[in-house]
Amino acid sequence: MSTSEAVPGVVAIAAAVAAGERRAEDVVAEHLARADAGRGLNALLHVTRESALERARAIDARRQAGKTVGRLAGVPVVLKDNLCMRGEPTTCASRILEGYKPPYDADCVERLLAEDAVIVGKANMDEFAMGSSNENSAFGRVLNPWDTARAPGGSSGGSAASTAAAFGAVALGSDTGGSVRQPGAFCGVAAIKPTYGRLSRYGLIAFASSLDQVGTMTRSVRDGARVLGVLAGHDKRDATSSTEAVPVYEAACEEPVKGLRVGVLRSALEQVEDEDVRAAFAEAEASLRDAGCEIVDIELPHAHHGVAVYYLVATAEASSNLARFDGMRFGLRVAGDDLLSTYERTRAQGFGLEVKRRIMLGTYALSSGYYDAFYIKAQKVRTLMVRDYAQAFERCDAVLSPTAPTPAFALGEKTNDPLAMYLADIFTLPPSLAGLPAMHVPLSLGARSRLPVGVQITTPAFTEPRMLQLAAALEGRSGYVCAPPMATGRRDA
Repeated sequence: MSTSEAVPGVVAIAAAVAAGERRAEDVVAEHLARADAGRGLNALLHVTRESALERARAIDARRQAGKTVGRLAGVPVVLKDNLCMRGEPTTCASRILEGYKPPYDADCVERLLAEDAVIVGKANMDEFAMGSSNENSAFGRVLNPWDTARAPGGSSGGSAASTAAAFGAVALGSDTGGSVRQPGAFCGVAAIKPTYGRLSRYGLIAFASSLDQVGTMTRSVRDGARVLGVLAGHDKRDATSSTEAVPVYEAACEEPVKGLRVGVLRSALEQVEDEDVRAAFAEAEASLRDAGCEIVDIELPHAHHGVAVYYLVATAEASSNLARFDGMRFGLRVAGDDLLSTYERTRAQGFGLEVKRRIMLGTYALSSGYYDAFYIKAQKVRTLMVRDYAQAFERCDAVLSPTAPTPAFALGEKTNDPLAMYLADIFTLPPSLAGLPAMHVPLSLGARSRLPVGVQITTPAFTEPRMLQLAAALEGRSGYVCAPPMATGRRDA
């Protein structure tokens, strides 16, 4: 089986349902059928089949009654399993939350439902969003729909694989240090991490609160713009939620890019040995120059500290955030002889190896005698990285860089080498630490790997329209179509 350009995306589905050309029920049923056929990818942990079909029928009934339907009418959506949905399993792919069903919807879920989207399932992920390959899930690894021997990226690997294989027209993920963009690169889908605070974090189970952002994955840039416009806006339940006005993101996709200054990070290319990634970057640079952009060389002097800074700041915040999972209030409880042993046994059996590793790293960084030497110093360097971007944007309107140093790597290739795994996010970490909008734009299949490759675009805070403007231009010139082979074999656990 394969997806094709005949599989409609967000904008096409919503238009067809609103016009009465397609029934939402039929659209949803088609996506559920593809999800059934592609169970071997292990991309979905839970399918909301009955509620999805019921909701689709209700949308059709309202439209037939002459009532207006929303901007996402009938659009099938997959949610990463760290986004809360009332009454549906939400586990963060961890045993410690197995069986948990939230009593409320995340803000992004509320906004999707208000525009008549249809939630079709919850996506597999790296446990508590900690990973770069989706091999850390307590419920089995996710396979890449382009090549099932390769990783889909992480931590939103299930979301990326679901989008590429058309189980949903859009999937939501979360991006802390690249967890939307890097799997977007590995699975060949457009992946948007908005400005920190642009989308509400209410109902997103926290990993690192100063970094976490909800992000989108779609098979086209314009589809991502449509969904971003639905999700963006102030939420009083999130203290970090921005009050900035929400522009019409879709309109930006039609704007010419002539005259925009694009900064190229030459030093980043020195860290890329893969020929396909280098070729994709060269293709993007040439396309933008041909479209009338001015290409300028820039530097981000402290970007090379991104991995070290991230794994101090993020793990410190994770150590604090994950303290709430103690077996007392929700999820798994492993009884001990007393309160302390119950805590210890629950956390020992409930958390996986990578989560334990990061909790320990964060606890160490926050401990007496090391707090100033590690955590505080990391925050100071983070400030310097913010300044680096500010100075770069005095010379350019956007920064072009690789998204990942390689195409999708083989399953198991990096699992025994945590540092090598962490370096898979070397290009996505700096924009996250600076709180900037950034997105992956798929461009082609590598000549050698035959796997998706593309580039990352980063722009100043709250300039998502500019980012989408450039992304749409690159997409239009590339001719790329997301049409991967789909696995139909047994479920890989």
